[in-house]
Amino acid sequence: MRGVIAVTLALTLGACGGHDPFSPMVATVAGSYAASSFTLSSSAGTTDLLALGSTVAITLAADGTTSGRLFIPGGAEDGSDVDVDLVGTWALSGATVTFNQTGDTFIRDSEFTAARNRLTGEGTFSGTVIRLVLGKAI
Repeated sequence: MRGVIAVTLALTLGACGGHDPFSPMVATVAGSYAASSFTLSSSAGTTDLLALGSTVAITLAADGTTSGRLFIPGGAEDGSDVDVDLVGTWALSGATVTFNQTGDTFIRDSEFTAARNRLTGEGTFSGTVIRLVLGKAI
């Protein structure tokens, strides 16, 4: 019995000791991302933009540049498609990622939080909350 307890304790301690906390650095955040969740929420309810055919793909290069595309079918005020080139730059401060892009989108007006293989951003614009979760291609 004592041997079983010792093995169980060793396995438990080994599992705890194997925890690898994420450290946001340019090297760990840089990479290619795609939207895994993209929603709009207002007093009228929540809309899943991915289910409507929207896409967001962005690459954060280690040199601080970005490339990619934001596409929202029928998402413009006049009902036309939103199709924006996401070329620009990105910066990391702590766990916060910010973007500076020529395309005028909520992405450049929001702060994103870096986690392991994920960026999460949220902003409120004219009473509508836009939430975007980007998953890193690994």
